[in-house]
Amino acid sequence: MRALGLRWKISILLAVGCSLVAATIGVLIHEARAHQVADAARESALAQLVRVRQVYELTGRLDEDKVGEAEARIDCPGLPGPLRRAALAGQRTTYLDLSGPDPAVWAARPVGGNQVLSVRRSLTGEQAELVELDQQLVASGAGVVTLAAIGGALMASRLSKDLRTAAETARRISEGELDARIGTSGAPGTRNEVAELSSAVDTMAASLQQRLEAEQRFTADVAHELRTPLTGLHTAAELLPTGRPTELVRNRVAALRTLTEDLLEVARLDARREEAQLGAHALGPLVATITRRSGVAAQVVGGDDPAVVRTDARRLERILTNLLVNAGRHGREPVTVTVCANAVTVRDFGPGFPAKLLREGPQRFLTGAAERGQGTGLGLTIAFGQARVIGARVTLSNPAPAGAAATVTLPVV
Repeated sequence: MRALGLRWKISILLAVGCSLVAATIGVLIHEARAHQVADAARESALAQLVRVRQVYELTGRLDEDKVGEAEARIDCPGLPGPLRRAALAGQRTTYLDLSGPDPAVWAARPVGGNQVLSVRRSLTGEQAELVELDQQLVASGAGVVTLAAIGGALMASRLSKDLRTAAETARRISEGELDARIGTSGAPGTRNEVAELSSAVDTMAASLQQRLEAEQRFTADVAHELRTPLTGLHTAAELLPTGRPTELVRNRVAALRTLTEDLLEVARLDARREEAQLGAHALGPLVATITRRSGVAAQVVGGDDPAVVRTDARRLERILTNLLVNAGRHGREPVTVTVCANAVTVRDFGPGFPAKLLREGPQRFLTGAAERGQGTGLGLTIAFGQARVIGARVTLSNPAPAGAAATVTLPVV
């Protein structure tokens, strides 16, 4: 049952419930009809016994023509023992035997001292009637259960479809499509749990979208407003006399400018305003060129790979440069760049990525662990965002025996 979907669970449970109800009703009807047949058979046997006794007392013999369907005998060898003992004790009673292939009802009473007059009436017809009734009850129950299962499946299909729509919309929202909505069904105020769930998810999505858009606007506004004073600060730093203090000031100003540009890029990626200029490129030579430009001492493996991929060379350079700088800053040498078919892997031999980063993905302004060094955490965020723009996928892992690896998988031409 755990492996089945909601539609099948509801259909099976509804069918089982209807089966139990149908079986209970069938048993009750069968028992009621069986008691009715038994009572009628006992009364008929007693009435025939009275007529046979009257004829026997008047004529001294049994007139079989007066018995009808019953068989009357004196001291019948097949008379049931309990009925014989009751008759010899002076009781007029009946005995119902529905077991075996020849069911019958017996009636007996004492006559002439130690003799027993008995009447036996076959119940084969009544038994056949009960068997036919049972067959009709089974057929009717099967029809009811089938209709109930079909109705439950149709009802559950609608419910399952609504829930799948809600789940798919929630998944789209989690992937960044903040304007995705389920759309409620049904009139307001109705007791429709699915509609209430849809409305709650839509409300949550709208609130989340507003907060994220406000955060994105704030990030973009802050970065944009910082650009002008930083430009002036950079110009002023260039006019300072040469010396150690000047070098420190210039380094900090350059770091601030880089951070500002990164924030603006993150804001554009969040707003999904970036558009890729895709083209066919030989991956091996392109990766070798990007590695040389990055300034990171890395060994390229497969730089002559002739595989052609569809990508934006400028954005791919941004992705790989960020991964190389991250490996050179936080990892340990040697840093290797491996090209294999349509995938590029940047690996170092440092402490590896923290478990939280592997589990939840990169987060801005969070490097994940102290052993990975100092940083803003924007490098991996930008790499993942640019990969989404060009249709690539970035996968992080910690291969044995040590180190961190980031693999960029590109679409093949």
